[in-house]
Amino acid sequence: MTKARVTVIDIAKAAGVSKSTVSLVLQGSSLVNEATRAKVNTVMRDLGYVYNRGAANLRQAGAKSRIIGVVVNDLTNSFFAELAVGVDMVVQSAGFVQFLSNTGESIDRQREVVASMREHGISGLIVSPARATDAADFKPLVAAGIPVVVVVRNLPGAKVSSIVSDNRAGMVSAVKHLAGLGHKRIAFLGGFPDTAVFDDRLAGYRNGVEAAGLGYHEELVISSAPSRAGGVEAIGKAIALGLRPTAAVCFNDAVAFGVCDGLRSRRLEPGVDFAVVGFDDVIEAQAAVPALTTVSVDPQGIGRRGAQMLLKQINAGKAEAETMTTAVRLVVRESCGAGKTAPARAGKSVKSKQDAEECP
Repeated sequence: MTKARVTVIDIAKAAGVSKSTVSLVLQGSSLVNEATRAKVNTVMRDLGYVYNRGAANLRQAGAKSRIIGVVVNDLTNSFFAELAVGVDMVVQSAGFVQFLSNTGESIDRQREVVASMREHGISGLIVSPARATDAADFKPLVAAGIPVVVVVRNLPGAKVSSIVSDNRAGMVSAVKHLAGLGHKRIAFLGGFPDTAVFDDRLAGYRNGVEAAGLGYHEELVISSAPSRAGGVEAIGKAIALGLRPTAAVCFNDAVAFGVCDGLRSRRLEPGVDFAVVGFDDVIEAQAAVPALTTVSVDPQGIGRRGAQMLLKQINAGKAEAETMTTAVRLVVRESCGAGKTAPARAGKSVKSKQDAEECP
């Protein structure tokens, strides 16, 4: 599965020093003079050497690495916490442990943590890429035969496996539902416009409003950070429009929660004065007041499937790229204003008699 790695012996030969000197440099020993240290470090960079910190212990034990790297772009979003739980359910039962790291949408931070995980000898990587991630960022892992599964955000050209939700179908279903409730001005709120997920969900929104005969109006598309604060900002801009929308589909649930906050700060009640639909169906969506109508993508399920795909490649000894698009469904609750006398408003189980619509 893996190509030949650059070894300490290779470094020693190229640098014209002994193997023990290279080892001392790797250990940060003060016994090596600065000129020699600089020379060895330059050779290591030129040859693409990656220091595997766990290699010695693994050789002594005669074992393979049992570490899975998990890198997400925004751990403050509960969606990714749920995804990590799904990963852990699978890898733990298989005898692996996960190293979880948050990039905070920083491409530099992502490169640092992936490099660090490689140093610790990860067997595979599950990653939701930070903004501005390039397919080339994962070429070193592909070249080394390390299995990689990209989740949530697709990365065309990366030659790695991926699992994404059917974002377009989800947005089409959300818009169709709001149009069916009589809304003519439906906004699309939140999300960074330089991500593949935004493009897919916006395309679904556009397809939805055009199919409903509402027309596509650019002023109703308001981007923001995909967070609660971003939702507050976006609804503020939407309400300030000369011809206000009466409903909104939101980039994700975090934005939707922020939209509800922003509405209340203006003495408008979500689900009564303005319809709100989220995307993700995080755990808080059902418990929110009003309960959030949202497109369910099953974040834990994505985590489980991603881990299963990765373990299959690790066990097979080959990292063959495969792609999976998971089905989504619209879960109708209270925030859209539908069924105010329905069981959910009476406090009964949301999933007992609610209109959980399968997306086309």
